[in-house]
Amino acid sequence: MLILRNATAVQFEPARVDEGVDIAIDGTAIVAVGKNLTARYPAATVKEMQGRLVMPGIVCAHNHFYSGLARGILARIDPCPDFISTLKNLWWKLDRALDEESLYYSGLVCSLEAIKQGCTSVIDHHASPSLIGGSLDILRRGFLTAGLRGMTCYETTDRNGGLDELRRGVEENIRFAHRIDLDKKSGKTPYLVEAHIGAHAPFTLSDAGLELLSDAIQSTGRGLHIHVAEDRYDVSHSHHHYGVDPMVRLARAGLLNEKSLIAHGLFLSAQDVAVINEFDACLVHNARSNMNNQVGYNPRLAEYRHVALGTDGIGADMFEELKFACFKHRDAGGTLWPDSFLRFLHNGNLLLERNFGAPFGALAAGYQADLTICDYHSPTPLCAENLAGHLAFALNSASVHSVMVAGNLVYENRCFPFDVEEIYFHARQAAEKLWQRMDNLA
Repeated sequence: MLILRNATAVQFEPARVDEGVDIAIDGTAIVAVGKNLTARYPAATVKEMQGRLVMPGIVCAHNHFYSGLARGILARIDPCPDFISTLKNLWWKLDRALDEESLYYSGLVCSLEAIKQGCTSVIDHHASPSLIGGSLDILRRGFLTAGLRGMTCYETTDRNGGLDELRRGVEENIRFAHRIDLDKKSGKTPYLVEAHIGAHAPFTLSDAGLELLSDAIQSTGRGLHIHVAEDRYDVSHSHHHYGVDPMVRLARAGLLNEKSLIAHGLFLSAQDVAVINEFDACLVHNARSNMNNQVGYNPRLAEYRHVALGTDGIGADMFEELKFACFKHRDAGGTLWPDSFLRFLHNGNLLLERNFGAPFGALAAGYQADLTICDYHSPTPLCAENLAGHLAFALNSASVHSVMVAGNLVYENRCFPFDVEEIYFHARQAAEKLWQRMDNLA
């Protein structure tokens, strides 16, 4: 047993701040929260928190770990005047150029940096058309090496190879989900990684593809993870080819349930929003990515039952993401205050609960011991009423002191338990080779 003594316990939803609290952890879960727990558990190992903020783990609800080696990319990229050309000239070339080495180091480095920035979990969305079979196992290996909890899936699409590519993408999703089921039953490996059924976007999915995805969801018991209406083209394509809004099309195909994760949704109609709410699914808002891609702003955030925050591949700094989401909303004339965006940050834990089948997101007995620990010396009072303001205007990833996942300190006193320099060395070499392969693609 481990006791974190003298912590400032912080919870996001409902907002709460309690000073001088002890948190007792046994195995992967919290067993008690209160005062003077060392007297109740005298044999426990004790770590002194010295008043540091201890909060439920922070979740990045939509990311692309395959993009980890794109930072400062020096490959030849044709002009990208709009979103579709950005996909074709940059991201769809990068994902085609991935091999096992570049994918492994991309996923591992992204996992390490997510932890360093305070994340305990990342929900990933993967694509590598030249390496479909087994690609999710490679990403899983990176998650486990770093100690990060997460989910991943393969981005099913027909954009490169038609129905054959669709089938292979669905098969990888099903295979990986069944592999996770076997791992859970065996109990031989840590249960840190789960599966979604992945799909790119409605405009790269035929009706035959939707049918295959529906069968995969039914056979695995998982939920769909998909981009929808990141650009206006996705909506116009659905109207032109199918005569309905994109979410209506997905619902009619039997693709939605409470585990579903819909990324972006900038141009969804009121009817689309109602469909997402009807299935109790979650929209994931990615403010910085939307700004970077110049696709626009989501004006309907307040209409959704569940909104979470993601980065869409721009790292995993969720402190930064909350700030941008909040400030962009204000800049666009929105009426939500920081407390709404703090709730959105919390909702990543709701996605974990639904997919891992365990309680996340609170400092209470029985909840998973996924914790983010921060140094924060505020010149003003910190309390439940102003917690969101401290997150929006002050706290940042530089405050992260330690990170615990499933009861294990995977990052302590700003250090990993193993040397990461060699990992970054190999990642740099893999990145150069990846960029060269991109230049060699037609």
